[in-house]
Amino acid sequence: MLPKTFLPSDVEPRLYALWEAQGAFSADPASDREPFTIMIPPPNVTGTLHIGHALTMTLQDVLIRWKRMQGRDALWQPGTDHAGIATQLMVERQLASENTTRQALGRERFVERVWEWKKESGGGITRQLRRLGASLDWPRERFTMDDGLSDAVRTVFTTLHEQGLIYRARRLVNWDPVFRSAISDLEVDSREVRGHLWHIRYPLADEPERSVVVATTRPETMLGDSAVAVHPDDERYRALVGRFVVLPLTGRRVPIVADAYSDPEKGTGAVKITPAHDFNDFEVGRRHDLPMPSILDAGGAVTLDEIDPELRAVEGVADPAFVRALAGVDRAEARKRIVAELERLGWLDKAEAHVHQVPHAERGGAVVEPRLTTQWYCDAATLAKPAIKAVEQGRVEFVPRQWENTFFSWMRDIQPWCISRQLWWGHRIPAWYGPDGEVFVATDEAAAQAKALAHYGRAVTLERDPDVLDTWFSSALWPFSTLGWPQRTPELARYYPGDVLVTGFDIIFFWVARMMMMGLHFMEDVPFRKVFMHGLVRDERGQKMSKSKGNGIDPLEMVEQYGADALRLTVCALTGIGRDVKLGPKRVEEHRSFVTKLWNAARFLEMNGVAPVEAFEPASVRGRLARWILDELSAAVTDVTAALEAYRFDDYAQACYRFTWNRFCDWFLELAKPVFNGPDEAEAAELRATAAYVLGTVLRLLNPVIPFVCETIWSSFGFGPQGSLIRAPWPEARPREGGEAAREIDWLVRLIGEVRAVRSEMGVPPSRLTPLLLRDASDETMVRVSRWREALARMARVEDVGALEGEMPKGAAQAVLDEATLVLPLAGIIDIDAERTRLEKERARVADEIAKVERKLGNADFVARAKPEVVDENRERLATFTQEASRLDAALARLN
Repeated sequence: MLPKTFLPSDVEPRLYALWEAQGAFSADPASDREPFTIMIPPPNVTGTLHIGHALTMTLQDVLIRWKRMQGRDALWQPGTDHAGIATQLMVERQLASENTTRQALGRERFVERVWEWKKESGGGITRQLRRLGASLDWPRERFTMDDGLSDAVRTVFTTLHEQGLIYRARRLVNWDPVFRSAISDLEVDSREVRGHLWHIRYPLADEPERSVVVATTRPETMLGDSAVAVHPDDERYRALVGRFVVLPLTGRRVPIVADAYSDPEKGTGAVKITPAHDFNDFEVGRRHDLPMPSILDAGGAVTLDEIDPELRAVEGVADPAFVRALAGVDRAEARKRIVAELERLGWLDKAEAHVHQVPHAERGGAVVEPRLTTQWYCDAATLAKPAIKAVEQGRVEFVPRQWENTFFSWMRDIQPWCISRQLWWGHRIPAWYGPDGEVFVATDEAAAQAKALAHYGRAVTLERDPDVLDTWFSSALWPFSTLGWPQRTPELARYYPGDVLVTGFDIIFFWVARMMMMGLHFMEDVPFRKVFMHGLVRDERGQKMSKSKGNGIDPLEMVEQYGADALRLTVCALTGIGRDVKLGPKRVEEHRSFVTKLWNAARFLEMNGVAPVEAFEPASVRGRLARWILDELSAAVTDVTAALEAYRFDDYAQACYRFTWNRFCDWFLELAKPVFNGPDEAEAAELRATAAYVLGTVLRLLNPVIPFVCETIWSSFGFGPQGSLIRAPWPEARPREGGEAAREIDWLVRLIGEVRAVRSEMGVPPSRLTPLLLRDASDETMVRVSRWREALARMARVEDVGALEGEMPKGAAQAVLDEATLVLPLAGIIDIDAERTRLEKERARVADEIAKVERKLGNADFVARAKPEVVDENRERLATFTQEASRLDAALARLN
């Protein structure tokens, strides 16, 4: 017997352990079933389950559980990413608490410490995924630095290098001066900062009494200026192009160049060009063949190595001694000193308060410095071409389709991919250097030594490249490296390519595109057929979740408080195509009510003797109510399956909700109560058998999203042994019978609904019964009324049901149902005049609210300036008020 209350905390861990022990999540390469593959976006090994994980993992789990039930050999490949910077940062913090550093340990011992940390603490995220109910094939779990995956990384690197698609170059990168490493764009967080815009006068070299004024937020980088740029069509500066200015403080001469990068409408129209410290300036420098001196070192302090020989004294303009005193000074302090010196010398024209975006390192928070360094690069443009073609040809389909445009815009303008990082934790670059700097790329040192011997004709000492690879390099190989590549394994042949990738739009470029590039290059096929892009999780008001706002949600807290099923159902119900997910604790609590409703319905059936009937045949059912619910069930199976096939997770949840709560619980079970307890045992037996069949089907439909409660009810009812629902067959829709039975119950449901609506709108207390009269009703309608008199009295709270004879009674509310007019005489039950006054007053209030919101939304300035979530909130309020106005209008019409 089911207990009175479903307690997730008692059921979920035990049931998950049972599934795992049974091998219920495991794929079977030897199976003759059609494979279905989803590759997990590998979470960072340092990570803890956040709400974004809960979203993407729930959606993947729904798909994988559904496909298992459809009979597919489903592989959901688990694993974690070594997360170079995040993991190194975590272990360095541990060392700091021990009053030591990685430098003190040395590279070899530090890497050993990271592996020790990974062994002891690196499994947290996988335990949390289990708590969410994610049915991953855990025996196949991989880690991006496993031996096999490391072999794949080395093979790919050496192959691409041999093909000329990996090379070394000196280019600008995002530089973290605390980690002293290049970082990817995804690891950069632009933050709004209140600073200054300094206007500095640069004197003309041949006419020092005249100046060109440039505006900058970074006066310290002027030490590395190579030019001043003006727009070719800017009349103010046309005559100055080709002439030189003298850089204040340094005395260096730099040219004035014409370049369309300079915007005549911004600032003074003249911009300083510092190619080694700004991405846009770097491109200007390349176009005009400008020198690119770096004036900040790896730690963000001033270095004069590349400009010191050019420093010269210019009276009143430049003092080499002042500049040389800046050597080794941190950039922030150097800025203060430079501004003060410019002001002292009279070259600071003015300083304005200025709010602008400043890049910060996502990990650690340091201000990111564009820095010119020699790094390893991958020729992404060449690798991108087959990926672009694959999408153009429809070999990979994005859902929703508009993300294809984003993919194309990024890929058609792709830049060289910086793949090296100045870290100690990660895949070390398989490159060794000879005494003269000659590079030898090989899968191991022995192969590198062989190449060096062939090159030099003698044995030499080689020094390995100290850098490691960008984390995204190894994760780009995930779809095939996890299946055993470069070995040609049975798993690789069976499960590649995958069927669908589920991920957020924020990593289309960093992960999705790179998997496509690598998969096409090395496997000669796309890594997945479809890419489902879900939105971001936001709070209930549509605002982005952040620690500073305090509006984030811990999914594990939601699981502990409401159960994994409730959180999973909430995520599914709110995930629509092309929109963000507005999620909060209240929404999870609301969806827990559905879990409770299902549980209570199952208990009700159990208490009324409902149990599975072997070889139950729906086609043999004769009772009107039973035939109606079987028709409704068939429609639900069709809707649910279609929604999952289209990745409409919200429609899937809604179709399940609509049938289970509305049709099955609120109507079928309520209408079945008197039959279960009635004198006709044959009718009751048929209805019990039908109810069991419907419940079993509902459990199978809901199993992908709320597996814990479904599995518990399934085994308790005897549909199968514990843990068997996960492999139960997916329901197939029967042809809908339609006919008189379906039409009659549909009519009854609409009749009761109309009466309930009138009573509610008129404020009739639930305890008061009202007469129900029908005018112009057909003979068929009156027969139906007679047949369902008991249900009408109990569910619609009416009495004295009959045909209206004579005049319409005063004080009656009316509604129309098909050919008949429903009449509820309310005189003596409610105060008609008072009710009309109340409705009119409420209608006026709602009209006032509609006018207020319409004025806001009609204000173009408000729509342009307000945050998108505020505009959306007002649109939602307008829709709600409009719906309420329609309801009140209908209520007044009934009285009038």
